[in-house]
Amino acid sequence: MDNSRSHWSISTKIIVSLLLLAFFVFLLFRFSSIIAPVVISILLAYILSPVVNLIQNRLGLHRAIAIILAYILLVLLIIGVLMLIIPPLAEQFSGLSVDIQLFFQYLESILGRRYSIAGQIIDFSSVYKEAMGSLEGLLTPVFGQTLELVSDVITSVVWVIFIAVVTFYLIKDDLVLRDWLENNIPPNYRQDFIILRSEINHIWSGFFRGQLMLALVVAILFSIVGLVLGIPFPLPMAIIAGLLEFLPSVGHGIWLVVASILSLSLGSTWLPLPNWIFMLIVIALHLVYEQFDLNYLIPRIIGRSVHLPPLVVILGIVGGAVLAGVLGIFLAAPTIASARVIGRYIFANLFDMPPFPESVVSALPPPNPNWWRKLFQRKLPTLNPKDRGRS
Repeated sequence: MDNSRSHWSISTKIIVSLLLLAFFVFLLFRFSSIIAPVVISILLAYILSPVVNLIQNRLGLHRAIAIILAYILLVLLIIGVLMLIIPPLAEQFSGLSVDIQLFFQYLESILGRRYSIAGQIIDFSSVYKEAMGSLEGLLTPVFGQTLELVSDVITSVVWVIFIAVVTFYLIKDDLVLRDWLENNIPPNYRQDFIILRSEINHIWSGFFRGQLMLALVVAILFSIVGLVLGIPFPLPMAIIAGLLEFLPSVGHGIWLVVASILSLSLGSTWLPLPNWIFMLIVIALHLVYEQFDLNYLIPRIIGRSVHLPPLVVILGIVGGAVLAGVLGIFLAAPTIASARVIGRYIFANLFDMPPFPESVVSALPPPNPNWWRKLFQRKLPTLNPKDRGRS
């Protein structure tokens, strides 16, 4: 091996790095439509890999056959869940459509006539007719684009096949891809890469597997409470509550607003209470549940690595929605948590600090079984030692 060959200068390395970065950005813009399916494929491969490993180790099958069995189990699980929840959902949503029709009829009876206020005649009927005409104008194109709907369905089927194929090969060649990536890291930074990969893997595994379990637990809990209290449409509201757990800090507020509107407008399905009192009960119970969720469920099920300040989560959700739509909204929290790990590493190297301190304090405290006492604690005045002696 010739050790006398010249190395690239710093300016050459910078120019080549900038050119590669510009080329990468060009590819991102040029093939932006394929980014979301590839990301979904990576996420599915990440979620299904433990299942495939379990099937392969327990049954001693070839990895490709284990992947196919995992696909079959996933499809059967989806079909089973849909068969379980669609009939009651359809029944409750049919009732919801009837309630919406009654609401519009009630609104028309109020606004579809003239009112005399302080001697002035105000005609709300024209305003109502104009508003309903504008609404029909907005909804007509949505329901009239049949050809585009068929095209979208065909495109979606193609993307589903693409995602399934890419996910298959990502799982099949998991170890090969991991070894290739690790071997191409410079030896001096290989250990840093392994530590970073472990921390990021901890974040994403805690988010996905823990978040799915948390969503299931919350959906079951809200179904029971909704049926006991008589919350309107308890099953759809429970499913929404489970899905909104993927939006930490923000999901609680969204569910509470929707539940408050339903409680105030429809009331309980069986409790003989005024609507406004029932709404206050729902709000109070949800505030108690929010503390239970933050102090017990999330630390127990998900862990302490994905927790972020509420403002960071809100800004991340808005940014994710702008950049990647619905997918960006759901992946905002683990993406920001991963960026925090990488940013901490870069910051430490820029200022010659230890990139991996021995003790890293997590932002989320461990589970506190006595969280409920905070709701009833009051600060008592502290007594001086002399006062204690007198008493």
